[in-house]
Amino acid sequence: MSIPVVVGVDGSEASLEAVDWAAHEAALHKVPLHLLHAATRDREASEVIAAASERATAGAPTARLSSEVLHEDAATVLVDKGRNAFALVLGSRGLGGLAGMLLGSVSLAVAARADCPVVVVRGAADHRGARFGSVVVGVEDGVGSGTAVRFAFREVQVRRCRLVAVHAWNTALGAFTSSQAPPWYALETHQRPPEQVLDDALRGGAERYGDAPVSRRVIEGPARQALLEAASGADLLVVGARRRQGHLGLQLGLINHAVLHHAPCPVVVVPQI
Repeated sequence: MSIPVVVGVDGSEASLEAVDWAAHEAALHKVPLHLLHAATRDREASEVIAAASERATAGAPTARLSSEVLHEDAATVLVDKGRNAFALVLGSRGLGGLAGMLLGSVSLAVAARADCPVVVVRGAADHRGARFGSVVVGVEDGVGSGTAVRFAFREVQVRRCRLVAVHAWNTALGAFTSSQAPPWYALETHQRPPEQVLDDALRGGAERYGDAPVSRRVIEGPARQALLEAASGADLLVVGARRRQGHLGLQLGLINHAVLHHAPCPVVVVPQI
């Protein structure tokens, strides 16, 4: 049996927009769709699930649909369900969000702890549909991007669109004196040319998905700015996350936080395997 796309619903408009996106994703990949609501009151729970089910059925009438209500902390139950999910899909804001917050606390907590890809559905309606014809993936040096690149290639294949692979680099060697040791990432930039970093990261996916059109962007400058600019014309932005050494959860870092809070399109955080 196929593992499902799991979407967290809380009755907010943002969560219903997440249902729309998740229904489309489940239909694309031909996997089941599971609606999950962490409830405090049973009466409200039935209304939330009914509204989400209606929305999901309208968006993907052929998808295998199931639903579940659990009386536990939302982030905890979502992370638990993510251990056997194709992806977790969440809205960018929930009913409990504080005014001025750009990303709900549940979405951020799940993105930092889940074992499967986590999609935070962001942006205006035209960025939530398949209208731009591209998926952007951020590529970093080292081991953090491999799973994200494979996920991005798979999305490109089912969407029949173009992959835009972005590798941003920035070295400040000139700012160091001879008595100072430059940081390891600056040295690494000189050991491996940025073009090689990008080519190496894409090689496996290109071999498996040889017919997928790929655009390569090597940018000298801040990665956050490069990814957000690329996402302005994309249907989906994919980034990787490393496992934290000696700790549970993922190392989201400043770049992932920036795109989760500011990206104009849905963002996928893919944990390193």
